[in-house]
Amino acid sequence: MKLNHSFLSIPFSCIVLITAILPTFSTTLFAIGDASKFTFVQIEYSNGNWNPRPNTGNRLMWELIKRTSVEASIETKTVRPGDKELFEYPFAYMSGDREFLPLNDNEIKNLKLYLEFGGTLLVDDCIGKDNFGFDKSIQREIKRIFPDKSLEPLPLEHTIFKSFYLLNRAYGRIMEKTFLEGITLGNRTVVIYSHNDLGGAWAKDPLGTWEYEVIPGGDRQREMAFRLGINIIMYALTGNYKQDQVHLPFIMKRRM
Repeated sequence: MKLNHSFLSIPFSCIVLITAILPTFSTTLFAIGDASKFTFVQIEYSNGNWNPRPNTGNRLMWELIKRTSVEASIETKTVRPGDKELFEYPFAYMSGDREFLPLNDNEIKNLKLYLEFGGTLLVDDCIGKDNFGFDKSIQREIKRIFPDKSLEPLPLEHTIFKSFYLLNRAYGRIMEKTFLEGITLGNRTVVIYSHNDLGGAWAKDPLGTWEYEVIPGGDRQREMAFRLGINIIMYALTGNYKQDQVHLPFIMKRRM
């Protein structure tokens, strides 16, 4: 059986079921992984600061567990961009606050396959300045992964802004941009790019103290950054499932 492009838009939660129904499917399926627990996977790259917010993933996972029915692991998993292990997870997070050297060709190829076959990558710029530092390197690497694509602002009608909470803009530790950017393949956005340091808004030290001031909106802005993070994860797990307004009452019921 030949794999068609429509398969790429199927949510991760459906892929395992499909493989059970179609045991003779001859094409290798990527990004399947353990469906029992969601894991926050962080990309470790060379020659840069790949982990500027070390206490980001575990805090977001606490909130995900508390607010939703998603079963998640608290511990963050670190994966190199060229590792085949990346395909075991539906979501990956890549952050930084400075320039880094180009990824090698194998890493670019691996990331491209991961995204084409169901993975979602959240890119989080801790500085938020166009064509400077981390952004400069990310723009270069995304163009290598998808030479014929460009990062484009995601409209407020995008499923990301209503996959769990109803949101009307992008948020983070800072408010450099009111929108997210993304790369979309078919009807699925595979790269989500935040310029507002989401990780800085989520980070809490082991003693329970927020690590970074959220400006200019303080606690309310931090809360909205958590809501956006949860929305992004729900989108990575379900795709455009909740684009249909028939699910709006369910979303409203689950809001905190």
